[in-house]
Amino acid sequence: MDRSVRTPGQWQDGRVPTPAPPQHCPTPRELDDLELLVGGGLAPLTGFNEPGSPVTLALPDGVDGTVELVDPEGLPLARVTANGGVQPLTHPQFGPFRALHLTPTQVREQYAGRSFVPVSGPLGVDQIEALSGEGPLVLLALTGAGTPEGLSPVGLVRATLAAAGHLPDAAVVAVPLASHGDARVDHDLGVQVVTNYADGDRVVALADDDSDLPDEVAAVVDADRPPPERRGLVLFFTGLSGSGKSTIARAIQDRVLEQGTRTVTSLDGDVVRRNLSAGLTFSKEDRETNIRRIGWVAAEISRHGGVAICSPIAPFDATRKQVRHLVEEAGGEFFLVHVATPLEECERRDRKGLYARARAGEIPEFTGISSPYEEPEDARVRVDTTGRTIDECVEDVLARLRQDQLLQ
Repeated sequence: MDRSVRTPGQWQDGRVPTPAPPQHCPTPRELDDLELLVGGGLAPLTGFNEPGSPVTLALPDGVDGTVELVDPEGLPLARVTANGGVQPLTHPQFGPFRALHLTPTQVREQYAGRSFVPVSGPLGVDQIEALSGEGPLVLLALTGAGTPEGLSPVGLVRATLAAAGHLPDAAVVAVPLASHGDARVDHDLGVQVVTNYADGDRVVALADDDSDLPDEVAAVVDADRPPPERRGLVLFFTGLSGSGKSTIARAIQDRVLEQGTRTVTSLDGDVVRRNLSAGLTFSKEDRETNIRRIGWVAAEISRHGGVAICSPIAPFDATRKQVRHLVEEAGGEFFLVHVATPLEECERRDRKGLYARARAGEIPEFTGISSPYEEPEDARVRVDTTGRTIDECVEDVLARLRQDQLLQ
């Protein structure tokens, strides 16, 4: 039996264990960059934040030194040192078409001597015809965040596989080449990555094409990017307590359900508080957490073509923009409605007695009284319910939805 004396946190042999580094989940663009860095697709780059490189990694405030990068499911992928150096831990293991995510080395082993074709959008009939005489091909589907043109990354791979079926000998490889927001930078990085994959083999550039899509490709595009009236939709109502936003939201939900053509999920502020956000306080931090939770759920509903109707107060512009980003990233349509009933009218109604309690100091950080409300400048519709019927206010919203072809 070992009777040696150890201090807390000390190994049996006297060593002190090294504390685990903090973990951080990068953005989708940074995760794509990480995969290419580790696999050699961005060579000669080997790390983030190299001088003059657009391949950067932003860490949360207060985090420095070595950081462990994880995927959205928490799987550790790599460790990054303070200077941006990358130490791989494992490769990404999940995601659609993962088997098609090959490194340049793997591509050279399997497809040496072929011609390489970078693909960022669906291939048309004329483009496929032009490629049919190029011999054995590798179609590099550029799936990184922001790169596919008019398709989701998954849709681009599916469309490219459908096009490959029209070519005599074509393989498809998914390359997570992300956009960095600058056309020239993206072009230069694209050339760099494609060169690494081709490794001296011939690269074929696609000509512009206005021809029709083959039926199989067109079917993929239609499923991936449905017309507006079939696209996932998030109706997001924001306004002061008592402004009438929940009333309008419920009335519109009824109208959509009566129509019978769309599935609808209500994410009303009070309902969410009792279920999804039970336990949160009304501090500014918890209120923003509540909105982000609503936004995440709404985005997932829109991802699958449903309609989500949300009616929180959502007083801060930055958080509303975060929700917009989540929805648009999921392929949904974000439709912001500002129920702009003035504070005086909301306070006059005060059905729940909240304003009176806030004036008495019983409710801290109450929006409109002791906490600000930032009026949105990006709302599709602005509705003041003062002196108006519910039907009149509802029609204001429905008219714009019909105009934008988001609801029939």
